Amino acid sequence: MIFWLISTIIKIIVVFGIILLAAAYLTLLERKIAARIQNRLGPMEAGFHGLLQPIADGIKLFFKEDIIPAEANKALFILAPIIAVIPALVTFSVIPFGAPVKILGHIVPLQITDVNIGILFILALTSLGVYGVVVGGWASNSKYALLGGLRTAAQMISYEISLALSIIGVIMIAGSLSLANIVSAQSHIWFIVFQPAGFLIYLIASTAEMNRVPFDLGEAEGELVAGFHTEYSSMKFAFYFIGEYAQIVVNSAIITTLFLGGWQGPFLPSVIWFIIKVFAVILVYLWFRWTYPRLRYDELMHFGWKFLLPLALANIIVTGFVMILLGK
Repeated sequence: MIFWLISTIIKIIVVFGIILLAAAYLTLLERKIAARIQNRLGPMEAGFHGLLQPIADGIKLFFKEDIIPAEANKALFILAPIIAVIPALVTFSVIPFGAPVKILGHIVPLQITDVNIGILFILALTSLGVYGVVVGGWASNSKYALLGGLRTAAQMISYEISLALSIIGVIMIAGSLSLANIVSAQSHIWFIVFQPAGFLIYLIASTAEMNRVPFDLGEAEGELVAGFHTEYSSMKFAFYFIGEYAQIVVNSAIITTLFLGGWQGPFLPSVIWFIIKVFAVILVYLWFRWTYPRLRYDELMHFGWKFLLPLALANIIVTGFVMILLGK
């Protein structure tokens, strides 16, 4: 009991620490990728090739003046950025990031906790992210922030349906809602082979869920100044960005777990395989932002309801039909 408690606490500290560090340095990676695509250098002054830039940005934001609009709802204005961060961090608690290891005679799973409804737990938590955006936009008492929050609410709710449906095919093949069991079911072949449509739907819908280009209608700086976080400054502003980049890491880990075999792979340690796959998916998310133009709002909603949702439903029907033919 004591060993289990200590090992769990250590895993929580290590995992959350790595996610927060990764979220900070993803800001640098994104700026470097943007610079490469635009044929420039990006941050170069703080440390070797700008390696200390995230630390410099963090110190700067920590000491910037924290302004709360006079007519804002102060309690909700402060609470909203926290709501945006917590779901991204807690979601990682059910994701297996390596094969079980033996320590002091005990088999320790490299997963904070394995619940038999892991996918439902993830969907429940990711759906809470919309509250951080909507509450922040409303509490700011700003028309720009309110419009950004309303746009994001409609967008996230719309694409959340397609995102949830894209996973159904994986659940049908694996026969389990446990993420550990889903990884084990991919020991011979990854589910992306059987579910390429589900993979693409999840990738697109999760991009919209994170409010990133080409689905960043909640920010739309050319129209709404900065959208839902227009009135935020200092560490509250930083919390929104930590939540966004932590969500990139978490969604990349979910895609890796559901479609890319999780931590499984030859020769290298399982944790290294997991990190490589997650990093590859992160690069795809970052590449999206600097490649595709922002959609108009009507195009955004039409794409979600008239293309992505029917495609997700068709994927479920086809998967069920094939499983019946194969006698599964």
